[in-house]
Amino acid sequence: MNYTFISGATGGIGQAYAMTCAAKGYKLFLTGRSAQKLEALKHRVFGLYPMLEVEIFPCDLTDEKSRVRMYEYIDMKGLRFDRIVNVAGVDTQMAFQDYTMEKLLFQVRVNVESTLANTLALLERRAAETEVITVASMSGATPMPYFAVYSATKNCLVWFFSALRQELKDKGVKVTTVMPGGVPTRPDIIEDIKGQGLWGKLSAKPAGYVAALSLKKVAKNKRLVIPGFFNKFLYYLMKIVPFGLKTKFIARRWSKLKKDAF
Repeated sequence: MNYTFISGATGGIGQAYAMTCAAKGYKLFLTGRSAQKLEALKHRVFGLYPMLEVEIFPCDLTDEKSRVRMYEYIDMKGLRFDRIVNVAGVDTQMAFQDYTMEKLLFQVRVNVESTLANTLALLERRAAETEVITVASMSGATPMPYFAVYSATKNCLVWFFSALRQELKDKGVKVTTVMPGGVPTRPDIIEDIKGQGLWGKLSAKPAGYVAALSLKKVAKNKRLVIPGFFNKFLYYLMKIVPFGLKTKFIARRWSKLKKDAF
């Protein structure tokens, strides 16, 4: 039985992927930190698609033992995956020296370690034809002072999955990385977008739009998906603006913002 795996499924973007995939009739395997939220999402899916097969498994992605328990459950059920959607992420935003070691490791483990670990484990359990979608961020397009850890981890995902795409191109696996701008899901993100004025408004795209677009593009094995014309413009602009100028601009803009992990 082939399933679509979605990490971070109970977050705003994760739920958008879950509902978009459910509408297409894809069997779902949903994971997140909260068993209660996963149950609520499962009931929401069943409310619209009562015949759809949905598996849930609460998992602390920062904990290797918790991930192993999830893989053991998958093997017990005999599941295979024709779609891997890596959504889980932590968007802590602060000066590096304001981090504690706990917060630093938490962000790196969720954004990078767990994403790569899940991808490796699930590729070993893949169907003959498989799609891999990973949600990175426009923040990974350039180094971002005061958002340095987040932008570095998201850039890591862009480079890693771009390389993996080449490794797997003749093995029935399509690999796409998504680089959205602001996605208005949680209240704090909505406030961040508002705080950025016209820039934030032009960059923002709804979670459902991001999910639908990336599912369409991965079918064509598109390497990068950058939702929205303004974000595409910024992406290519960052390639030509002098390094010192753009990091100075970002530092001035982002030094006024601070957001802890949720």
